[in-house]
Amino acid sequence: MRLLVTRPEPDAGELKARLEALGHDVLIEPLISIRFEGAEDVDLTGAQALIATSRNGVRALATSRAMHDARSLPLYAVGPGTAAAAKELGFDQVITGPRAARDLVTLIALHAEVNGGPLVYLAGDTVAADIAGELRRLGFSVHEPVVYTTRHADRLTSAAIGELKRGKIGGVLLFSPQTAHIYARLVIFHHLLKEARTIMHYCLSNAVLGELKPLGPVRNAVASRPNLQEMLALLAPGRRESR
Repeated sequence: MRLLVTRPEPDAGELKARLEALGHDVLIEPLISIRFEGAEDVDLTGAQALIATSRNGVRALATSRAMHDARSLPLYAVGPGTAAAAKELGFDQVITGPRAARDLVTLIALHAEVNGGPLVYLAGDTVAADIAGELRRLGFSVHEPVVYTTRHADRLTSAAIGELKRGKIGGVLLFSPQTAHIYARLVIFHHLLKEARTIMHYCLSNAVLGELKPLGPVRNAVASRPNLQEMLALLAPGRRESR
């Protein structure tokens, strides 16, 4: 199957290789681009731990001089994907939390010391949950430097538009509500509703699927759990498509 991958780099390239190993063809069409900005200004003085709710947080820090000192600090990570990225970058003490950012607050409150020094949240310019605010209400000191920014695509590439119009795309992979929202907006902008309703939409969660409502009824398959392994399971050879 020819698949449209909407993840930003470098995740898109890594996913492409895994999908090709399953026998699929892939067109990469990132709908969000990531820029690492602000990591050089991260102040770790007296910090007791780091918090990351995205791989991009730890990737951004890895580009800065602060990374030398950061590696020795405990790092609370949302989900196994962010935790794995932190370990690959050399963080020594990675505490893997739940996949939902809000649930990470409970874990941190159980293990961190209220008076043990500030927590440093490696944030993006938009966050799904107010982790810093929740922790402050519990009495923690939290620094929240913005270490990466996101830019949304304002149109699809001519390659993607052409393949969608010619019926070459069999499915699109959507990993976040934000990406699904952008995808739906661009489908409408480019007058591709008819084409979109013929392809399968592989969604990480029901929250992702919910962002496709502006398109009307679309073919879809939702991962049984919100992780990459379950998304790949939807695309395994011989698996029957759901609707």
